[in-house]
Amino acid sequence: MRKCLILGVAMMVMLSGTSWALDDTPENRARQADRYLAATPPREMIRDATEQISRSIPQEQRQQFKDLMNTHLDIGVLEASMKRAMTKHFSADELKALADFYGSSVGRSAMKKFGVYMADVMPVIQNELMRAQAKADLELNLPSAHGNKHE
Repeated sequence: MRKCLILGVAMMVMLSGTSWALDDTPENRARQADRYLAATPPREMIRDATEQISRSIPQEQRQQFKDLMNTHLDIGVLEASMKRAMTKHFSADELKALADFYGSSVGRSAMKKFGVYMADVMPVIQNELMRAQAKADLELNLPSAHGNKHE
């Protein structure tokens, strides 16, 4: 009896790692991508990004800019592209983990802060990339961004 119990527990422990994993099928990837997109609606991400971008536009034109962005942006194209890329690059388990996190209260809170975080770091990222490219161009004796040859 004791051997059966030990064997049963050992089998459960060995199988527990795989029993919780999702089969990495296209259907499971699609289902988990849908969960992720429901937890992080692209429409909200775009609204937040548009709000951040609009801050660089004169106050009297901000609302018109935001209205035009909402009018001209095809959210269906964006969502389809995001889902296609997610199901191509992430496993079902990875998508499930993302959906679980961003669907949680902590994940939703973090996501709401992501736009302002990106607004803070994006200028630094852009400047550093341009600085690094200019140095690399100089060392490789490539034309600069202005079309002149470095000396």
